[in-house]
Amino acid sequence: MEKRINISTSEPHGYKAMLGLEGYLSKIDISQTLKELVKIRASQINNCAYCINMHTKDAIKNGERPERIFILSAWREATKFFTEEEQAILAMTEEITLIHQQGLTEETYSKATQFFTENQIAQIIMLIVTINGWNRIAVSTHLQIED
Repeated sequence: MEKRINISTSEPHGYKAMLGLEGYLSKIDISQTLKELVKIRASQINNCAYCINMHTKDAIKNGERPERIFILSAWREATKFFTEEEQAILAMTEEITLIHQQGLTEETYSKATQFFTENQIAQIIMLIVTINGWNRIAVSTHLQIED
């Protein structure tokens, strides 16, 4: 795959805005474990090898068990590996990432309200939107995995 433009140098103001979202996300009231599960799962759906690689490494550094990462794409069939809270956020991740299919359903939103405050749900939505933005940048520019 041929490398394409570098957004950070071609459009530094836009890239800086994305980094601003990352700064905001570093301070939200969602655990690092949940953040990384969201980032990995959205990246899997979007086939973003660069982001899967980066966030898998970050998750492991943060103490995530590799077994959970291995089974993440099949979390609905492997519920014993994920708490109900994690299942709720993963369902949100899939439905928002695949927004064109049905959007965030009432069932999933209702389930999320059992575990997260209104403010946290807003933060989760911003987290999912941001990783989807990064995935689209990485995939469309053919961002290469660094060794």
